[in-house]
Amino acid sequence: MHPDLMHVADPDAINVAMSFLYHGLRVQITASQDKGYTVYSAWVDHATGSAVAVPAAYSRNEAIARAKTWVRRNFAV
Repeated sequence: MHPDLMHVADPDAINVAMSFLYHGLRVQITASQDKGYTVYSAWVDHATGSAVAVPAAYSRNEAIARAKTWVRRNFAV
């Protein structure tokens, strides 16, 4: 990750690049531009709302892998 970038997509204007179910939870991978870089974030929808599982990743694969780890850690699956 570029050291000057700390990114969380604007929750009012997310650009969902892909979405999938993982252990019954909806994972949404978003893509946006920040300082000339494409930055991916991962949001997880659960029974009581949504959470930013991955605030910034520099590839879709990285965002997916880290989101899956986040789900396993936070939902004990």
